[in-house]
Amino acid sequence: MTIVRLRVTTAAVGVVFAFILWRAHQEWMLPFLRTFADIMLDALPYLALGSIVSALIEKYMSDRLIERFAPRRKLYGVFFGSLLGLALPLCECGMIPIVRRLLRKGLPAYIGIVYMAAGPILNPIVIVSTLVAFRDDPRLAYARFGLAFLVTVALGLMLTILLTRSPLREPKGGGTAGIGPFDAHGYHGHGHSHGHHHHHEHGHSHDHGHSHGHHHRHASSRGGWRGWLTGVPQHAAEDMLDMSKYLLIGALITAAVQNVVSQDTFAAVAGNDLISHLFMMAFAFLLSLCSTADAFVAVSFDHLFPPGALLSFLVFGPMMDLKGALMMLSTFRTKFVIYFGLLTAWLVLIGSHIFERMGWI
Repeated sequence: MTIVRLRVTTAAVGVVFAFILWRAHQEWMLPFLRTFADIMLDALPYLALGSIVSALIEKYMSDRLIERFAPRRKLYGVFFGSLLGLALPLCECGMIPIVRRLLRKGLPAYIGIVYMAAGPILNPIVIVSTLVAFRDDPRLAYARFGLAFLVTVALGLMLTILLTRSPLREPKGGGTAGIGPFDAHGYHGHGHSHGHHHHHEHGHSHDHGHSHGHHHRHASSRGGWRGWLTGVPQHAAEDMLDMSKYLLIGALITAAVQNVVSQDTFAAVAGNDLISHLFMMAFAFLLSLCSTADAFVAVSFDHLFPPGALLSFLVFGPMMDLKGALMMLSTFRTKFVIYFGLLTAWLVLIGSHIFERMGWI
C-alpha cells in the first residue's frame, strides 16, 4: 500500500509540475507535448503487439525445441541464430533470461549470443513497425535489416573463434544453483555433474513431462481457449509496463532535446561524419528504447542527421543499450560484456559508413 501511495503522490506532483511549466512556458511546452504525443501514439500499438507475442512465446514455447533444431556446424549455427528472431520475436528485455537458460542447457554460446543481438531487430513485429515509421522512404528500414544481419553474422563468426569458455557467470554456490527447475533438469552439459545426477534427472524429467502433459490436457478440456490463454494477459501487461517506461523516458528526452537544443548545435554535430554516428550511437545507448518503438524516435531526427547516423542509431541501440548492458552484467562475465559492446559498436560504425558511402540509404 505504501508503494501505491508513493506512486500516486509522485504522479500527482508530476502533474502539478507539468501544469506550472505549461502556464509559465506555453510557447515551449506546446511543441514539446506535440512531439512527445506523436512519438507515443505511433509507437504504443507496436509495443502492445510485441508484449502479447512475447507473452505467448514465454508461456507456451519450450526452449528444448530450439536446442533440438540448432545446427552443429558453426557457419550454419551463426545463420540460425541471426534469423531465429523471425520465429521467436522477443524484445531485448526478454532475450537475456532465455539465452541464459539455453546456454546452460548446452546450446553453443555463439548461437545464443547472435540471437540475443539480432532478435530485437530481425523479427516480424520490428520489421513492420520500422517499415511503418519510414513509410515515406523505406530505404533506411531495409538498410536497418541488412546491416543488422551482416553485423550479427560477422559477430557470430568472430565469437566462434574468440569464445574459449562459457561467457556466463558461475552460479553462486556452484552446480546448478540459481537455475530454474526447467534449466537444471534440461541441462545436457558435460562433466562429472551430468554423470552423477543422470538417474535422478532422467526419472524426474519423465515424471515432470508426464504431469505437464496431463495438466495441459486437463486445463484445455476444462477451459478450452480460455484455459489455454490463462496467464497471457498478465505476462503481456507486465511486459508492456516494463517496456513502456523506457519508451516514455525516451520520448520525453527526445522531445526535450528537439525543443531545447538549437538547430545550430544539431547542425554542428551532424556536419561531422564520425561525430554524428558516435553521437547517435551514444544517444541510442542512453535512451534504451524498445526496438518496437525506436524507429519512430529515429524518424523524428531525419531532418537533422544524415541517414548513416540514423542507421547507427537503429542498429546499435537494440543490440547494446544501457538497460541491456545492466541485465547482461547480471548474467555474463564483465569482461565479455565489455568486449561484446566494443565489438558490436565497431562493426555497426564501419557498416553504417559503408552503407552510406555506397549510397544504399
